[in-house]
Amino acid sequence: MANELIDNAKAQMAKTEAAFSRQLGNIRAGRANASLLNRIEVEYYGVMTPLNQVAAITIPEARVLMVSPYDKSALKAIDSALNASDLGINPANDGTAIRLVIPQLTGERRIEIAKEVGKYAEEAKVAIRNIRRDALDKAKKLEKASELSEDDLHRAEKDVQKVTDEATKRIDALAAEKEQEIKEG
Repeated sequence: MANELIDNAKAQMAKTEAAFSRQLGNIRAGRANASLLNRIEVEYYGVMTPLNQVAAITIPEARVLMVSPYDKSALKAIDSALNASDLGINPANDGTAIRLVIPQLTGERRIEIAKEVGKYAEEAKVAIRNIRRDALDKAKKLEKASELSEDDLHRAEKDVQKVTDEATKRIDALAAEKEQEIKEG
């Protein structure tokens, strides 16, 4: 029973870490990163379709994203979607592909983005602590219902805390890695 509780908490914490990692992928750090375009949708034959399903996204240079549509007739729609997006980057259309040149970040903007990463990391850690609290509450209810012995409760508390500490360390490591990437630009 306690193992099931810990495995469930571990799985929920892993989902939180994955969501945090995706969030970090959407932050522009002065380098080309295909995940910047994950949220972009293009109207393709009347249907809103994710950009990565209508075009190949490559990184020919460190600060350049190249979007090559599979179907050349979608080029105009892709160009429009990129212009309408909140990326803040003007696409350069050469008739066969679209280039997005990622601008260098200013020192002030780097600091703002690093703070944003810290805020997201703190939100992820709060979510992890909430998962820990829920797991401990369930363990205490099981102990009150005599489905878990007192020793098992203490063991479960220690194990849940250990899993929480590991997840928090991984989030801190991801945040530190992203902040370093932002500083290096």
